[in-house]
Amino acid sequence: MIHKILSDKPFKLFLSLTAFFVANALIAECIGGKLFSLEQFLGLPVSHFTLFGQSGLSFTMTCGVLLWPLEFVLTDVVNEYYGPKAVKRISYTAVILIMYAFVMFYLAIHVPADKGFWTGSKAAEGVPDMQAGFSAVFGQGMWIIFGSIVAFLFSQFVDVYIFHKIKKRTGEKYNWLRSTGSTVVSQLIDSFIVLFIAFKIGGNWSWQLVLAVGLVNYSYKVVMAVILTPVIYVLEAGIEKYVGKEKATEMKLAAMGKSQA
Repeated sequence: MIHKILSDKPFKLFLSLTAFFVANALIAECIGGKLFSLEQFLGLPVSHFTLFGQSGLSFTMTCGVLLWPLEFVLTDVVNEYYGPKAVKRISYTAVILIMYAFVMFYLAIHVPADKGFWTGSKAAEGVPDMQAGFSAVFGQGMWIIFGSIVAFLFSQFVDVYIFHKIKKRTGEKYNWLRSTGSTVVSQLIDSFIVLFIAFKIGGNWSWQLVLAVGLVNYSYKVVMAVILTPVIYVLEAGIEKYVGKEKATEMKLAAMGKSQA
């Protein structure tokens, strides 16, 4: 039985997509504590602008945004071939493992640190206290973790809903529309939920700051959704080649709750 399951190409594909989806989400959460300048990354001068009366804004992003757009590409691919239940399954799996990881981070932070060699082992490299550095990197605020998980789940479900609404109307045509459209809508919700929970409730940000930063973050995600649209076509071409055109068509129909005539 196990050999039959492991030789099934759609199953192996789903297992691979799930593994990458979960790993990508967990890495994004782990590196999300670092901020970077998008302008400097692109070799552009840092801009300073005002939105909703909030001045001094620039495209300063969390490093997590480098990976999160890939999550929504994978969401659309899984949605296309396996359907909404599969997307919900991988989303719940990712959230459970992210929570598990942060429980382990918390435990690792609070076990007694070695006061001999380890604590000062990186002093020459500018880190005089490794315990403080370890805690700073892995000890993200609970409001940020909670906000990102809630926003992630909510936006995933919205993405699934919009994706299938568009597909029911367009059929197999306009893949770019359902993929990009669902991501654009879901990321609008994601951008503001995480800021509202993490920084409005958890950090006393003003509404103006939440709206301004949310809009800046959302503009980046919209641009990335458009840029990454061709990646979906590349992935789907690879899937069709891997499982075969007939099987790929069968999977798409099953994802929509249909069967081949």
